[in-house]
Amino acid sequence: MIRLSPRIRLLASVAAATAILDGCALHRVDVPSTSAASQIAVRAGRAGYVVAAPHGSSDVNTAEIAAEIARRTGFGLVVASGFAMEPSGAPGAGRRYQVNRPLEGVPGAPASEHEPTETARQVYEVYERRVREAAQGPLRFYAEIHGNNRMACAGQIEIATVGVDPELALRLRALAELIRDAYLRANGEIQKLDVLVEPVDEVTYRASGAKRDGILRLPERALHIELPTCARRDWREAYTAILADFLTQAVTLPVGR
Repeated sequence: MIRLSPRIRLLASVAAATAILDGCALHRVDVPSTSAASQIAVRAGRAGYVVAAPHGSSDVNTAEIAAEIARRTGFGLVVASGFAMEPSGAPGAGRRYQVNRPLEGVPGAPASEHEPTETARQVYEVYERRVREAAQGPLRFYAEIHGNNRMACAGQIEIATVGVDPELALRLRALAELIRDAYLRANGEIQKLDVLVEPVDEVTYRASGAKRDGILRLPERALHIELPTCARRDWREAYTAILADFLTQAVTLPVGR
């Protein structure tokens, strides 16, 4: 059984992520086989609206991006950190608990290679409780921030969706592009990333596991946002502002017919 830990044993990477989570309740979680202390940070905001980073330490800078989006939008915030089972490095990413679904595996690996385990299920159940806590009731809108390093995704932001039909997807894509262009008009050095929105666009990361067995079963509407390395590292400030503005307006769009 997973127990809340009374000990503070955070490594520097987790401590750095914690520093930007001002006002959050930090829930430490004892998880077997992790290389750092595992924790889930929660801050309530606008009831029913939550932005989250389930891989806040392994998906670099997603914790910071989610926290800033929450600050700008007023949404509730959930950030999970320290759930890696193996360190990342050559030749690639290490195994981790997937947190937002009851599986463990290597980031970017095919879904068939992600395994359901008892500990992964317990990790997910803790995460789901924290998301419900941040929502303070029914989860009306949920945005999840992820990162990837795949070359095929280098020039684009991919958005998998829940509760979004083709008409609404077209509106969301147009809205994101308008906001992106407005922000970047005076910043020509920043790369203009394409925006792909499911179901009108084919996306690499469809979040099928989270939709079937995980957190994306809960919200009325959800956006699962995959950011390439450049958006999280080189131009983080610009794309964080773009996403915050986009999500603020996206929640006001009516469902298409």
